[in-house]
Amino acid sequence: MSEKTIFKKILDGELPCHKIYEDDNFLVFLDIFPVAPGHTLIIPKTEERWVWDVQQYSAYWDCARMIAHALRKSFGTDMIRCEVYGEQVPHAHIKLFPEIPKDGSETDFATITEKIKKAL
Repeated sequence: MSEKTIFKKILDGELPCHKIYEDDNFLVFLDIFPVAPGHTLIIPKTEERWVWDVQQYSAYWDCARMIAHALRKSFGTDMIRCEVYGEQVPHAHIKLFPEIPKDGSETDFATITEKIKKAL
């Protein structure tokens, strides 16, 4: 049996996260090593390595769009960066973060989480 990924541990409640959104298929939370305030991860609840293998593929991107709109509203920017991963953590994930003139050193995760949740 392979070792659980950090995302699986978050999904199983073994590790905390700053949750922005959750439904039956996906979990959205802040990255703990942000490149910008609002750096968000969207993961499927199923253990898929690659985004292309996510069973609810269209719903996955609908979720990303919803979060991107909330980030735009929360941070007053039109530009939201999107990156697709499955390498650093072998679990499909979409990274979204606002293009704003701040780096990721702002770590008041609770305030940032609430700011984005209010925009949903």
